[in-house]
Amino acid sequence: MKRFFLFGAFIFLLIKTTESQTNITHYQVTTGIGKQASNQFIVLRSFEKNGIPMYLAADPQTLETQVIPAKNMSFQAIKWSDLQKMDANLPYFKALNSASMQAKSLQDAGIAHGYPAEKGITLTVDLCPSTKPLDHSIFTSLISEFAKIEQPVPIGLSISGKFLNTHAADIQWLKKLETAGQIRITWINHTYTHYYNSKTPLQENFLLKPGTDLNYEVLQTEIDMLQNDLTPSVFFRFPGLVSDNSIVDKIISYGLIPTGSDAWLAKGQNSGSGSIVLIHGNGNEPVGVQDFIRLLQTEKEQVLDKQWLLYDLSESIGDEFEK
Repeated sequence: MKRFFLFGAFIFLLIKTTESQTNITHYQVTTGIGKQASNQFIVLRSFEKNGIPMYLAADPQTLETQVIPAKNMSFQAIKWSDLQKMDANLPYFKALNSASMQAKSLQDAGIAHGYPAEKGITLTVDLCPSTKPLDHSIFTSLISEFAKIEQPVPIGLSISGKFLNTHAADIQWLKKLETAGQIRITWINHTYTHYYNSKTPLQENFLLKPGTDLNYEVLQTEIDMLQNDLTPSVFFRFPGLVSDNSIVDKIISYGLIPTGSDAWLAKGQNSGSGSIVLIHGNGNEPVGVQDFIRLLQTEKEQVLDKQWLLYDLSESIGDEFEK
């Protein structure tokens, strides 16, 4: 009788766990205009969430994304090339065009500098595949320094699918901080596998590796975000900040804005007003994390005077391209 009870309890928990999981199916690139009441969106993806048709859509003015049930929005399918021409003056498409124009170099293509009105930076933390846990000190230091003047604290997290799927406890910890109103996360696509070989030249490394399935690298990462109840943003960061003209164009064709950095702290790059700062929070770059914490301490007085702030990635980039 006891064994039967335990078996029944196990089946009940299994069913409840299955019911609570988010199931994403029929995920595909879908482009067009979506309208919900008086709001207009750029639709980027269509899919089903637990069997319910959904769209992933971006606000072309603010660059923020939403997951919207298909039944709540009218949709007009438009080819990507036609969509860009029709809405070329919107901040979203201006940002895409600017990123495309900065695609000539092998490293750090795309937008590498934000445009805040006051002194401050936009912080991005890369979460590449790692066997080490998330560096919690980044987030606790941010919350501690900005608690009195800026909450939730904005932060961009460039996440790889492999990190997402091997650090469940860390992801839940971040989600709790966001639910508590302590941080506000912009989830940046950082590819699924984040391939890297230290013995391979950059021209054939990272996403430039011959035979790379870009569709998988981009879309599977988004699927896994959605299955973990994270909303993918319109931003993309190349692994190693490595790319070429061709792959930049391909990423933009997904409706994603390549986002680099002009202040990779672990490489000795100094931050200034408007910098998009890059550090790694996957436990593999303690020097960059220490440099950032020192930066916070250096600017502590100006933080308290609200003269040195952190900016949301959508805000710092979107504001530059307003009409």
